[in-house]
Amino acid sequence: MTYCLGMLLAGGLVLASDSRSNAGVDQVQKVSKLALIATPGSRVIAILSAGNLATTQAVISELKQADGFGQAGRDLSLARTMFDVAEMVGDKLREVFQRDGKYVEPYGDPSASFLVGGEIAGDGHRLFEVYSAGNFVEASPRSSFLQIGETKYGKPILDRGLAYESTLEHAAKLALLSFDATMRSNLSVGPPLDLMRYQSGSLRADNLITLEDDDPYWRALRDDYSAGLTALVDSLPAPPDQT
Repeated sequence: MTYCLGMLLAGGLVLASDSRSNAGVDQVQKVSKLALIATPGSRVIAILSAGNLATTQAVISELKQADGFGQAGRDLSLARTMFDVAEMVGDKLREVFQRDGKYVEPYGDPSASFLVGGEIAGDGHRLFEVYSAGNFVEASPRSSFLQIGETKYGKPILDRGLAYESTLEHAAKLALLSFDATMRSNLSVGPPLDLMRYQSGSLRADNLITLEDDDPYWRALRDDYSAGLTALVDSLPAPPDQT
């Protein structure tokens, strides 16, 4: 299992993913699930993945290998818009699934899904979710975050605290707290966490950090949030007695 999160904000994007991959209780690996393809000044493309690891790695690797080779519909460097990028990811997913799926299905689920976010010069920053069928939807100011993988535990805090007008810093804190809630409830999601804050119009991917479990900021954020939440609950009035 995994958890990946994308936030579409007025000022840019916040993208985050965990790094735990499970193939049984005794087969736990750490695998990066945030792939970055960037040409400073031209485009920043981030692809986050969940699902069958062989499927996701095949999709990402084949897209990277085709990048810069000039083949229309496959070369991300030729994409004019982020919509084109999402379409290429969906097409590649269908291609990999058609080629490998029938061989994988007797042993497990070969499906995968992706978040595709970034900006191409002249197009503006955009965020998409690519489903396992290869089709996709786009985030909007009215629906400003997308999740894939283990989504349910981290969603409530986003519903309460995130708005399209949120700053990148505010959204980044909410993203990490969303991961904290998920990790507390599901051991198949775990660090290190990759967190990217992208400022709209910058066309640079220079704000990507990785947080290990013992990172001082990560530990302080979790501890302070837990203590603050406990104090808040203690300060609320108790339910009325029966009358």
